[in-house]
Amino acid sequence: MENKQYKAIFFAILAAALYAVSSPISKLLLKEIPPALMAACLYLGAGLGMFVIDIIKKNNGTKNAEARLTRKELPYTIGMVVLDIAAPIFLMIGLTMTSAANVSLLNNFEIVATSLIALMIFKEPIGMRLWGAISLITISSIILSIEDLGSFSFSFGSIFVILACISWGLENNCTRKLSVKDPMQIVVIKGIGAGTGSLIIALTAGEKINNISFAAAALILGFFAYGLSIFLYIYAQRYLGAAKTSAYYAVSPFIGVGLSLVIFREVPSASFIVALSIMVLGMYFASTEGHKLKHHHDAITHEHSHSHDDGHHNHIHEEAVSGSHTHVHTHVECTHSHKRRLGAHI
Repeated sequence: MENKQYKAIFFAILAAALYAVSSPISKLLLKEIPPALMAACLYLGAGLGMFVIDIIKKNNGTKNAEARLTRKELPYTIGMVVLDIAAPIFLMIGLTMTSAANVSLLNNFEIVATSLIALMIFKEPIGMRLWGAISLITISSIILSIEDLGSFSFSFGSIFVILACISWGLENNCTRKLSVKDPMQIVVIKGIGAGTGSLIIALTAGEKINNISFAAAALILGFFAYGLSIFLYIYAQRYLGAAKTSAYYAVSPFIGVGLSLVIFREVPSASFIVALSIMVLGMYFASTEGHKLKHHHDAITHEHSHSHDDGHHNHIHEEAVSGSHTHVHTHVECTHSHKRRLGAHI
């Protein structure tokens, strides 16, 4: 199980690196593509790209050891798609109104939203270090959102980015409830569903794309920065939990800040440097959070991909089974205590 957790950490960081390119490149593409259409291209690129990969895998005879979504997960699936329509539109609007570096750094507020929602709604435990991280990230986000310290006027661009983060915080927790299911299926539904919804909104609002090459670039960006990134993120959530995966994923804004400063030759302000320093400290606390907690597992019967060396699946098969596989199985009720440094587990 430990090896799978470290693999999940690697996937969370790789997902962050892929997503990091989205803010600075999106800002360039927004010169020719309106916000809602840009959001549609990003998600359609993700969904269609992963759909093609899924077909290629099936044609090559690759065995799928993942459980498919069922009607039981429908409410979370709908919530995921609806929130994924709103969040990128908010983000694209924010990108048109503030710097790409600001947007990249403000993306860390998603950790605050994800963690608090995970605690209040889904009862996912949060340690003291993560509470400290939440406080520091919130302070940093407030600094980044203030446009004029003298009059305390707020940047509308930053407010839209924070709305995007809150939407994605809710969405992360919906996706967390689906994370034991087939990640490829989830990304395809998420991408095509959210992309189609954003496209309908864009066309209703009268948005148009005049430069086809920019649209193609947005679709390709969506495949890498959203499709592959989301796929890896979902896998990481399976073993790390929503709050902890968000913490590792939070290296993405810092990569994005570096790219933005280089691409747009932006000179960071004093308040940006202060906010960056606070954010770095907050991310240190988030990434080193660990605690030991006595917790209870109710008896549950469900289906998902698992192996018998993870410490949680000790049931017996009539025939010998090795490696990852999927079938309906039952977990007995139990209460135990162990170090949960890597967050919640399934």
